Amino acid sequence: MDAKAINKFPIREYLAARGIRPAKDRGYYGLYHSPLRGDCTPSFKVDYIQNLWYDFGLGVGGSIIDLVMRLERCNAGEAMRLMEQMISGTPTFSFHGNSNPVPQHRESAITIEQVRPLENPALLAYLTERGIDLAAARAHCSEVHYRVADKSYFAVGFRNDAGGWELRNRYFKGCTSKAPTTRRGDYPTCLVFEGFMDYFSYLTLKRNPTPPHDAVVLNSVTNLVQAIPFIASHEHVYTYLDNDEAGRKAVSELKATCRNLSDQSIHYRPHNDLNDYLRSRHPVKEHKRSRGRKL
Repeated sequence: MDAKAINKFPIREYLAARGIRPAKDRGYYGLYHSPLRGDCTPSFKVDYIQNLWYDFGLGVGGSIIDLVMRLERCNAGEAMRLMEQMISGTPTFSFHGNSNPVPQHRESAITIEQVRPLENPALLAYLTERGIDLAAARAHCSEVHYRVADKSYFAVGFRNDAGGWELRNRYFKGCTSKAPTTRRGDYPTCLVFEGFMDYFSYLTLKRNPTPPHDAVVLNSVTNLVQAIPFIASHEHVYTYLDNDEAGRKAVSELKATCRNLSDQSIHYRPHNDLNDYLRSRHPVKEHKRSRGRKL
């Protein structure tokens, strides 16, 4: 599938599959809370007619491939492969320029079929390639089998506070609901991570799957507002967010509400995030890839 065909895939459908819906729907365009950074006022516009997006806070925009590249932090080729997998798994999506708006309260396109202990060899190989200690992953994750339209897939699943799942495999990154994940142990310190791969990277580096700290995995910086009251209730806060504009903005917002905050991102620069830093320390040869789909 070429780039022209992929760029016809509705951006709003892609965002809806990730649990991201417009805060304001004007029929021919939607305004979203930016999935690229934290914002209080919807400042991410999706033009349904032209199928283009623009983030007013960052001053950037483009096609769906451009958006996937930014969200997945990958190159254009990998973004196209990710979209090809999503498109092949969702045959009900239209590629004929249908401009009818998506209902604002549309149900998740992902249906959970089964949750089991994390044992699938392809998922364990994926985590190993990310440098993650498998004992830490098994302690906090499950193997989730899910359906999108009439196709079944499997992924590493991480529970969020809404009772939904953050889902990851080599070719898919999505969720069934938008919410942070909190780990509460009545400790005076709180660790803050953007995604659960960064959280597992911390556990791997510390060689301890149950460190003596409370923890918050935002699952997206857009969930920061929900998590701030819990984070700010601690005596000491340590942030492990991304070395990008969204991460720096989130740290700035937390500094305004937390008594004692230490930004730990300085320790893994120039890497984008903690998992990139972990993988740079312990390069792992990739295994033969499974596409996360049940045969």
